[in-house]
Amino acid sequence: MAKIEAVIFDWAGTTVDFGSTSPVSAFMEAFRRAGIEVSDEETRAPMGLLKRDHIRTMLRMPRIAALWKEKYQREADRDDVERLYADFEPALMTVLPQHCDIKPGVLDTVKELRDRSIKIGSTTGFTRSMMDVVEPAAQAAGYCPDCCVTADDTDGFGRPWPYMVYENMRRLGLADVRRIVKVGDTVSDMREGKNAGLVTVGVTEGSSIIGLDRKSWDALNAQEQYALRKKARETFFANGADYVIDSMSELPDLITVIEKAA
Repeated sequence: MAKIEAVIFDWAGTTVDFGSTSPVSAFMEAFRRAGIEVSDEETRAPMGLLKRDHIRTMLRMPRIAALWKEKYQREADRDDVERLYADFEPALMTVLPQHCDIKPGVLDTVKELRDRSIKIGSTTGFTRSMMDVVEPAAQAAGYCPDCCVTADDTDGFGRPWPYMVYENMRRLGLADVRRIVKVGDTVSDMREGKNAGLVTVGVTEGSSIIGLDRKSWDALNAQEQYALRKKARETFFANGADYVIDSMSELPDLITVIEKAA
């Protein structure tokens, strides 16, 4: 039996901001200001990436690329990415303070993990300046990981690169990737975890993949919720997840299963 030494969580959509709604609205606003209407589905597809990489990925999507070329008579370039980001960041910073709520089950789960001497790390697609808003709000609500690493701490190498995970390991004094679990709510989280060699877990409820805020999720009937969970599970497994849970409260029991299987 191999003891799990740490869990590395994502932030928005995983531990805070049910549905990961704050970045979506900001991305859509940035593209709207550029005269391009993008859909919620298009906006969510690259979630978890570093925000400039997210914009680049959206600009390469066939429909968006075609709209951009039609409007500007050329393909989007590096300067366009920077202009979009310049609109995105202030739009996000405006709404971010209202989207730092802790997701259900997180506080109890973290307490149980700490009681088992499991360290709590974290990675994010947010920049350090964005996390300077999110972290204090989360801490005030009772959630404070031992470590928070952004791509600003790894020379801009965000997901799906594994370096934010490795920086967590360095700061937390961890040596064995086989004893670490990564938990996230996006395709990019799954790829980050697998690229780092970690046991990787997707969480469906409140995830960016499902993309519904708490009120909208609670308004669905059981059959509708089941269908969305099923689709999310399939997406996670297709992108490398080792396990998928529906809510954070399932994680401690899953870790016991992982330890016994090792």
